[in-house]
Amino acid sequence: MRYIDVAVLGATGAVGQKFITLLENHPWFRVREVVASSRSAGKRYREAVTWIQNAPIPETVAGLTVRSLEDTLESGVLFSGLDSVVAGDAEQSYAEQGYLVISNSRNHRMDPRVPLVIPEINPEHLRLVDLQPWRGAIVTNPNCSTMFLAMALAPLHRAFGLRAVQVTTLQALSGAGYPGLPALGVMGNVIPYIDGEEEKIETETLKILGEPGEYGVNPASVRVAAQCTRVPVVDGHTETVSVQLQQPATVEEVRSVMESFRGMPQIQGLPFAPRQPLWIFDAADRPQPARDLQVENGMATLVGRLRPCPVLDYRMVLLGHNTVRGAAGAAILNAETIVHLGYLKEGRFDRQGCVDEPAAAYCVGA
Repeated sequence: MRYIDVAVLGATGAVGQKFITLLENHPWFRVREVVASSRSAGKRYREAVTWIQNAPIPETVAGLTVRSLEDTLESGVLFSGLDSVVAGDAEQSYAEQGYLVISNSRNHRMDPRVPLVIPEINPEHLRLVDLQPWRGAIVTNPNCSTMFLAMALAPLHRAFGLRAVQVTTLQALSGAGYPGLPALGVMGNVIPYIDGEEEKIETETLKILGEPGEYGVNPASVRVAAQCTRVPVVDGHTETVSVQLQQPATVEEVRSVMESFRGMPQIQGLPFAPRQPLWIFDAADRPQPARDLQVENGMATLVGRLRPCPVLDYRMVLLGHNTVRGAAGAAILNAETIVHLGYLKEGRFDRQGCVDEPAAAYCVGA
């Protein structure tokens, strides 16, 4: 038995570091290569990176030589935490060369040929890779705020249908990357604008909730309005949400549908899957980033203050870990889903995915 070798693109950045932290001791994947800009290429990873994670650099990675984006890689699976300035061209180039790119970057999310995947909601969208012209493939996860909104909406949309959604986000500083925003600009302040964020939420949510078609995804027919703010919280995106349903439902029915929600990752017991994707809090003052963010190791979406709305039908407060389930953790769970569905053979992308060939036996590691 052996691990699947993976590379981390943008390995010196905040998302790249989170990939490396979360992949340490993963039962299926082993970080074999780290890739960064030409400024870092050729250096040992420990020398090239300004490490900002709470845990030390894993020793298995610290001594790796940083590769450049022009290098040929040995790993067949690439986790991309690249900045959007370079991600578009670089990820496509890797896909053309036959690599499987699992991206946290925004560049390809709305490409009709590229699946935008939350495995609990739409693993069937992975079939979009059949539309891609490259030898390899690109698979994306959504924007961090879209992630938690879509997780909460999906069971409601399936059970009752959705007409309209209004969401206001209170997004953590870590979402702006490192070194982030100047302290004097954000401390004791709320910034009521994040470039491009509202558009991402309003479009990505509809693709995730949509149905695959012949030429891509037919977006869900739901009206989504988003307002996004940056607040002086280190980690954890909070969202206040109101929804209008197509069919009437009691608050007890809404709660039951959300609380019982499970998807393929839970059914199959994938390593990074939260046992319970949606956690419902009863206390009126929860969830809170300072107290609740590590539920399910940061992979759950937390729901509080579920109650009737006098304008739409129901309102609630959501919370999620933006750098874990909203970024690197989401991509890792996507990779586990891809492995389980048989899109890798001998650690390389194989377009003929097959659910009858789960790779758990191949990936237990030794």
